[in-house]
Amino acid sequence: MTAAALCPLTWLYAPGDRPHVVAKALASGADVVVVDLEDAVAPDRKEYARAATAELLTEPPPVPVHVRINAVDGPLAAEDLAAVAPRPGLAGLRLPKVTSAGQVARVAARTETAQGLPPTNGSDGSGPSLYALLETALAIERAYAIAAAHPSLRGISIGEADLRADLGVRQDSGLDWCRARVVVAARAAGLAPPPQSVHPDIRDLEGLAASCAHGRALGFLGRAAIHPRQLPIIERAYLPTDRELEEAETIIKAATADRGAQALPDGRFIDAAVVAAARRTLALARRC
Repeated sequence: MTAAALCPLTWLYAPGDRPHVVAKALASGADVVVVDLEDAVAPDRKEYARAATAELLTEPPPVPVHVRINAVDGPLAAEDLAAVAPRPGLAGLRLPKVTSAGQVARVAARTETAQGLPPTNGSDGSGPSLYALLETALAIERAYAIAAAHPSLRGISIGEADLRADLGVRQDSGLDWCRARVVVAARAAGLAPPPQSVHPDIRDLEGLAASCAHGRALGFLGRAAIHPRQLPIIERAYLPTDRELEEAETIIKAATADRGAQALPDGRFIDAAVVAAARRTLALARRC
C-alpha cells in the first residue's frame, strides 16, 4: 500500500451512474475515489449506478475506491450494501445521514454478513472500513458516540451542505463550532483527523485554497473534492511547507530521549508533545 493510501489528503467524488467519469477520477491522481450512489445519482438511475459500481469493484482498482451508499436508514441502503460489500475492489463505505452509533453498528453487521464474515459484535475491526458523514445538528451533538460506535469505523466527516441547511447558517464561519467539535470527537475516539467537506465552486481555486488553510488551522487533514482541478490545491494546502519541515527537523534533532522540556537556540521551549507534532509533520511529508 502506498504512503498516500495510508495518509490520504484528497478524496474525489464521482457519480456512480457515469462510469466514464469514474474512470477519469481513477486516473486523476486522487488518493481515494468516492463513487457516489446517493446525492449525485437521480432516482431513476440508482439501479444502474449500483450495478455499474459493483462491476467496477469486481477487481481491485488502481487506487482505493470508497462507495457512498444511500441514506443508512433508507430503503436503498440494503440493496447498495448487498451489491458492493462483497466485491474485492471495495476499500471503504461512506455512510450518509448518520445520526446515531446504532446505525453504524447495524451497517457494520450487514457488511460483515455480505462478506461472509462472522459477526464481531464490535469486538474487532475485521469488517470493511466505514466512514460516517455527519450532516445534521443531531449528528454533531452525537459526534463522539458515532466516532466510537464500532471498530470498523475509521473516520468521520461533515456533510456541510446538508448541515448548513439544517442549521440555517448563512455565513461559512457559522459552521466553525461544528467543525471543531468533529475534529475533537475524531481525536477522542482515536480516529484520523477528518477531511474537510467539498468546496462546491470548482472555479474558485483561490477560495478553495483559503478555505483549506482555515480547515487546516482547525485540525482537519485533507479534503473531499468534486473536480480533479481541485486536487493539487488541496494537496498543496495540507502538505507541510518548507519552513514547517525545517522547524520539525530542528526539533527532532534537538530532542533527546532522556530529557524533558528544553529550549531551542531561538528561545522556544520544546517538550514531548512538541516533538510528537514534529514527527507527525515529517511523516506527512514522507507520504509524497
